[in-house]
Amino acid sequence: MAEEYTPEIFTLTDEEGNEHEFELMDIMEQDGTVYYALVPYTEDPDAMIEEDTELVILKVGEENGEEFLATIDNDEEYERIGNIFIDRISRALEEELEDEEESE
Repeated sequence: MAEEYTPEIFTLTDEEGNEHEFELMDIMEQDGTVYYALVPYTEDPDAMIEEDTELVILKVGEENGEEFLATIDNDEEYERIGNIFIDRISRALEEELEDEEESE
C-alpha cells in the first residue's frame, strides 16, 4: 500500500498584508544561511503539475531573537541557491520515479 503524502504548508503574508499558501519542497543550509524552497500550494496536485509552477526561494533571517522568512535581494545569491535547489529537487523526483518503477 502506498504511503499517503501530506504536504507541509506555510502561510506567508506579503507586504500588502495578503496571505498566500505555499508547499515546502526542500530546506538546505549554505554558508551558514538556511534557505527554503516553496511552491504555491494547491489542493489539486494535477493542477500544480499542469501549471508552470514557480519555485519561491526564501532565506531565514532573525530580528530581536525571532526567525522569519525573507526574500533574497542579491541576484547572484538567488540564482546560485535556486540552481542548487532545482538540482536537489530534480534528483529527488528522479529517485522517487525509479523507486515507483521498481515496486511495480
